[in-house]
Amino acid sequence: MSKRDYYDVLGVSRGADHVEIKSAYRKLAIKYHPDKNPDNKEAEEKFKEAAEAYEILSNQEKRQRYDQFGHAGTKGGFSGGGMNMEDIFSSFGDVFGGGGNPFESFFGGGQSRGGRRVVKGTNLRIKVKLTLEEIANGVEKKIKVNKQVPCATCNGTGAKGSHGTQTCRTCHGSGTIRRVTNTILGQMQTSSTCPTCNGEGVEITAKCPTCHGEGLTRGEETITINIPAGVSEGMQLSMAGKGNAAPRGGIPGDLIILVEEIPHETLKRDGNNVIYDLYVNFIDAALGTSIEVPTIDGKAKIKIDQGTQAGKILRLKGKGIPEINSSYHKGDQLIYINVWTPKALSQSEREILEKLRESPNFKPQPGKSEKSFFEKVKEFFE
Repeated sequence: MSKRDYYDVLGVSRGADHVEIKSAYRKLAIKYHPDKNPDNKEAEEKFKEAAEAYEILSNQEKRQRYDQFGHAGTKGGFSGGGMNMEDIFSSFGDVFGGGGNPFESFFGGGQSRGGRRVVKGTNLRIKVKLTLEEIANGVEKKIKVNKQVPCATCNGTGAKGSHGTQTCRTCHGSGTIRRVTNTILGQMQTSSTCPTCNGEGVEITAKCPTCHGEGLTRGEETITINIPAGVSEGMQLSMAGKGNAAPRGGIPGDLIILVEEIPHETLKRDGNNVIYDLYVNFIDAALGTSIEVPTIDGKAKIKIDQGTQAGKILRLKGKGIPEINSSYHKGDQLIYINVWTPKALSQSEREILEKLRESPNFKPQPGKSEKSFFEKVKEFFE
């Protein structure tokens, strides 16, 4: 079943700003929250759908990719989809304010879902240089990334040994402090992050000697990145959970991949098309010939017709770059014909050309209907 448009999911226009998007998501999250709709699968799916839409539209980079490529811009192993309840509660709690479970102040309870505060690790950014061939065909890259990883000594707990922690004495393990305030409308319950344990529900009584209680150390990880065909210079891709580890069992951050194109020796990219400047001597242009030209996939033989003029453009259909996440729509290779004139001639060559100079066939005869080079280029693309 195809996904609904994210703007339709939140009920906002495509020009909606961040405040409108945040407000729309907040209303839907409250309406379909599982604590308010127990054992209601439809409500749970709508809750997840709204969270997924908010994840994309609240992030400027992800929203830009979605606006450009639709749902295809969130696929291919990168950001978008597959969110579970813990991801939603930990990632979007700021929409509602407070710590712990962001929905407790609205519905009460929810201990099993919110409870202890889950921290998310920071994102990592790397650059990946790609050749034109790799961009055209897609590529798998294995990259070593230096980042924060769970401490091997304490398994990321930050505590020394199995007796280095205890249940928080302030919140008694819940991670939140609840307060009841009397108002003219009755009692109102609010919750906030426990200041003693920072919402984790446990206190460290003896810190790990390796990470000094942080639960993290520096390490290196080899990450396999599957880059889809059709990416372009400056495009950013995201791999969820491949960034820095979070302290004490939290959710890892994301890996942000910035695409950088390596210039090709002979081919130039223009959108999804590939441009090649072909230089032929005026004898080949006059008599016609066959010439091999480079393409992304190797060599291709093309025919130069007799009497070919400078400025003519030849097209190799489907020899360009595919649209991202689509193997059916590919650009073309455009070959620009340039007629090369020799700068130095031998005496015998000069004599031959002098004899030909007076021939009617060697005199320019553009005629009234002859179009300029720029008119030809414009006509070619129309």
